[in-house]
Amino acid sequence: MKQVQVRGRPVFFLFVISFCSSVLTCGASDLSSDRAALLTLRLAVRGRLLRWDISVENPCKWNGVNCTNDRVTELRFPAMGLLGPLPVGIGNLTQLVTLSLRVNSLSGPIPPDFANLAQLRNLYLQQNHFSGEIPGSLYDLKSLVRVNLAYNNFSGEISPRINSLTRLGTLFLEKNNLTGSIPDIDITPLPQFNVSFNRLSGPVPQRLSGLPANSFQGNSLCGKPLQGCPGSGNGRKLSGGAIAGIVIGSFLGFALIVLVLVIFCRRKSGGKSNEVAVAKRGGVEIPREKVALDSESMGASAEHSRGSKRRGGSKSLVFFGNVAKTFDLEELLRASAEVLGKGTFGTAYKATLETGMTVVVKRLKEVTLSDKEFQERIGQIGSMAHMNLVTLRGYYFSAEESLLVYDYVPMGSISALLHGNRGSGRTPLNWETRTGIALGAARAIGFLHSHGPTISHGNIKSSNILLTSSYEARVSDFGLASLALPTSTPNRIDGYRAPEVTDARNVSQKADVYSFGVLLLELLTGKPPTHALLNEEGVDLPRWVQSVVHEEWTSEVFDLELLRYQSVEEEMVQLLQIGLECTAQYPDRRPSMAEVTKRIEDLWLISSSQQEQETTRDLSTDVDEGLSPRLQSVDSRAPSSS
Repeated sequence: MKQVQVRGRPVFFLFVISFCSSVLTCGASDLSSDRAALLTLRLAVRGRLLRWDISVENPCKWNGVNCTNDRVTELRFPAMGLLGPLPVGIGNLTQLVTLSLRVNSLSGPIPPDFANLAQLRNLYLQQNHFSGEIPGSLYDLKSLVRVNLAYNNFSGEISPRINSLTRLGTLFLEKNNLTGSIPDIDITPLPQFNVSFNRLSGPVPQRLSGLPANSFQGNSLCGKPLQGCPGSGNGRKLSGGAIAGIVIGSFLGFALIVLVLVIFCRRKSGGKSNEVAVAKRGGVEIPREKVALDSESMGASAEHSRGSKRRGGSKSLVFFGNVAKTFDLEELLRASAEVLGKGTFGTAYKATLETGMTVVVKRLKEVTLSDKEFQERIGQIGSMAHMNLVTLRGYYFSAEESLLVYDYVPMGSISALLHGNRGSGRTPLNWETRTGIALGAARAIGFLHSHGPTISHGNIKSSNILLTSSYEARVSDFGLASLALPTSTPNRIDGYRAPEVTDARNVSQKADVYSFGVLLLELLTGKPPTHALLNEEGVDLPRWVQSVVHEEWTSEVFDLELLRYQSVEEEMVQLLQIGLECTAQYPDRRPSMAEVTKRIEDLWLISSSQQEQETTRDLSTDVDEGLSPRLQSVDSRAPSSS
């Protein structure tokens, strides 16, 4: 065969040169395409991505971006202050293996071009505000091994297409708004799985029955490892002995109800006071009032016939939203209980249900509202859902009792952590953790204020700022001032109350700002506002800080545990200044919570950037990324956003 010549060179030779050239150009073009996608992401979500030096052409040198063979394969942007929806275009990063955007303020749906991320193995989107259904394109990413979408606002059902992800080993979906049932998951093994605190119902699939109960709590699920499902008998007939046992048990139960009703009626007719006594139930001491409520709930129909002298109310627990009941009043009253503390508006109990689920029950005192007024106000409070607010799950309201049911927050309050143990065994709170707590609390209070000029928290103090196991702030007791009278006369020496407040039921937003300012000063100084030795005259905390502010910032004002962080001393001084501005004597001189939140956020970002490289490296391992948010280390304790 005669070879065609072009100017003395074979066509085949020219083809090889052309092919090699196109390959090199293609490689450069791919990296250029990755760079363009990252710039689109930077402009859309901003945050600390704005600090990239985009004059550097190679995106692999930008912070948080890792490459292999001149292609972007990892994006790790945890706690980078990213805000808003993800843009379409991120799907152009076709060689991406790991995407970590956790602990930011990203919102909206997952972009449809995620379907192009065929190489994606690790997806970490937890602790954001993503919404909408989990897109079907996600189930087409066959390489996925770890998926964490927890602590978002995803809705809809979990698709059975989850079974197409055959390599999946971690699936965290807790704290979303997912509905429907859990599909029959065939993936084995699936050692890390959590769907707690959604709106799921139905039985737990058999293949998941070996997982711990807390992986499913906060739903309307049944079956192992939870309680059995009603009517689940596998078609077997009851034996004669079982039937006899049921009959005898029913008779004894009926006799017990009659006995309790007789005792209750005698106590009522005898005119005995409703003083708090102590009774034993399940080995735990609880107030007798709870036993009385239990009796009433069991004899509700009998009591209802005598209800003409009582105000109205619910005869069962009422849950907020479309969430089906996860337990009823009787189950709640059977729970083992312990007193957590007595607050301004009532007593809080930690209640552990028979299923293992733990909640907090707040018993309000001095509720003088009518049924209609209570329903309206508690409905407004229950509708306020935010990452940094303690979730109000439901309530019970009757003439004798007003109970509020909250999520249990495990680490207690910032007050206990700051002032409870100052000895040698104490774990000190570092600067990053304290600023994270301040920012989380500020965001929650600002969220409440955004609902209207008359909406306030009304009782901001360090004992009402609770902490998760990852040291994130959860603000409790919001709105209780509108439901109940304080159990004691407010005393100015409590240290948090603004000078202009004379009625605990009428606290303005500017008064909230004052109380939050005191909280900031408490975080920075380590001193409680009621500290009797601030000086000989017992001056309040803001005035004490002002009195020494011009003498020596560090040794006199700041907590000794903070003095080791000399690199952020300027930021500490700035946060102290914010606290002083919040505690100005005159309300019109105090900033708004929106302004306070923005300033604290800026400070947090600045101080975090000094440890950015080290933190990113610490968070880069797949093991740490795959952990549930409740189990992450202190290094990842970035605050949540609204």
